[in-house]
Amino acid sequence: MSMFCYQCQETAGGQGCKIRGVCGKTEEVAKLQDLLIYTLKGISDIVIKSKTDVGSIKKVNHEVLNSLFMTITNANFDDGSIEAQIKKMISLRDELKKSSYPECLHDAALFSVDSRDSMLEKADAIGVLSTENEDVRSLREMITYGLKGMAAYTEHANNIGKENLEINAFIYEALAATLDDSMTADELVALTMKTGEHGVKAMALLDEANTTRFGTPEITEVNIGVRNNPAILITGHDLTDLEQLLEQTKGTGVDVYTHSEMLPSHYYPAFKKYDNFVGNYGNAWWRQIDEFGPFHGPILFTTNCIVPPRSEEIKGRIFTTGSNGYPGCKHILPDENGKKDFSEIISLAKTLPAPEEIESGNIVGGFAHDQVIALADKVVDAVKSGAIKKFFVMAGCDGRMKSREYYAEFAKKLPKDTVILTAGCAKYRYNKLGLGDIGGIPRVLDAGQCNDSYSLAVIAMKLQEVFGLDDINKLPIAFNIAWYEQKAVIVLLALLYLGVKNIHLEPTLPGFLSPNIAKVLVEKFGIAGIDTVDSDIELFMGK
Repeated sequence: MSMFCYQCQETAGGQGCKIRGVCGKTEEVAKLQDLLIYTLKGISDIVIKSKTDVGSIKKVNHEVLNSLFMTITNANFDDGSIEAQIKKMISLRDELKKSSYPECLHDAALFSVDSRDSMLEKADAIGVLSTENEDVRSLREMITYGLKGMAAYTEHANNIGKENLEINAFIYEALAATLDDSMTADELVALTMKTGEHGVKAMALLDEANTTRFGTPEITEVNIGVRNNPAILITGHDLTDLEQLLEQTKGTGVDVYTHSEMLPSHYYPAFKKYDNFVGNYGNAWWRQIDEFGPFHGPILFTTNCIVPPRSEEIKGRIFTTGSNGYPGCKHILPDENGKKDFSEIISLAKTLPAPEEIESGNIVGGFAHDQVIALADKVVDAVKSGAIKKFFVMAGCDGRMKSREYYAEFAKKLPKDTVILTAGCAKYRYNKLGLGDIGGIPRVLDAGQCNDSYSLAVIAMKLQEVFGLDDINKLPIAFNIAWYEQKAVIVLLALLYLGVKNIHLEPTLPGFLSPNIAKVLVEKFGIAGIDTVDSDIELFMGK
């Protein structure tokens, strides 16, 4: 059997990649990722049936999070590292069985493999399509994809020293449930909502971790030009990696720039003390194909999104760390204390030319929940006076499809008495358009990374409180959200859990939604797609 993957928005034909992933992953990588997830389900089966105390298996907890993160779209293309992780998780699984061997374990907790060939053979039997009922399959996959996003946010929080064992316990519960053929579609729908509930907890945990360690994000102008020094470009989402890189580059003459989802790091006070932390270079993740060339220096991937590089020269400048990886690129591991040695990257940077300037000027961000709530009186007055007619939540992901031009056009054509609330790399479609302000309130309020969608929910709930409304859906807020990968899935489930309805999700509805499950989301939650820019603006503005 060939591969089958439909976890991302760009999946082939909106139905599934069957030969090679649109993302660039090979059939072997896809199958190994499937087997890794199956192994995690086996571990979860043991934990749940043996009623293992989650607090007593912290190493397993960590590796489960890491494994889930490895399978997120554009995170890890390295078949060797995924194979090694399967072996590690099988070893941990079998150790769990020794300490407490419950009865009636699922095959996922029992199977054995002894070679790459046997792994691929097993993967053929347990892939996505092995669940024959398409509605059950749809719900199981939506839960699994939500867990992948939840794991990513939880791992980032853990790296800063914050954990919530309730989240880990739920991950085991949910993964084990996807093996249970007795669960009805209604029970799986309920579990999907519970996944959203714990997604909120994961994002809140990461928010607490980030602000405790790095300070509360503040309104900040970020330089998008360059200086004439050798430099390193850091991308992804992990702020602890950035902190270590900045510490190690102090006084070396090497500058550091952010790319894509690392842009919001500039909003945190802790990073403003570094004189060599210059600004942001480039745009959303998929633009790396064109932007890594003129940067000239090394690139450090802390998480996804990796795009297979066009040349060996660029590939030779790419380093990975954490849950991601790419064949032939140097992977940097932490020591037993979590410290990473970036000296090789710094040494390489010193031998390479300074970045070429591809843009100039500044962009403004840092409108996380505390900062916006501080402006609450001003915002409320603007709404009451009619200066602000509506807020548009346009969070989520960017992507390569030409249809994504919709979001730039939508932002340009929005009435000038509207404000965009954004988080995630979707903002690169409109954060440099110069859309102006309303009485000093910028018309684009950037809360940060995709996980900072939590900030947008907090802002909405605060506005609901201030206006004395009994339903968040009575606020003058519309949700027009772009999605791409699985962190966007957990954000969606979190919003649904919080009671947000009538979310427009595009550029295409997920391929993993069966017609019946899509119908449930439409009827129960008002999930919809998009039409033309003009007709959608009329719809949202109630014209």
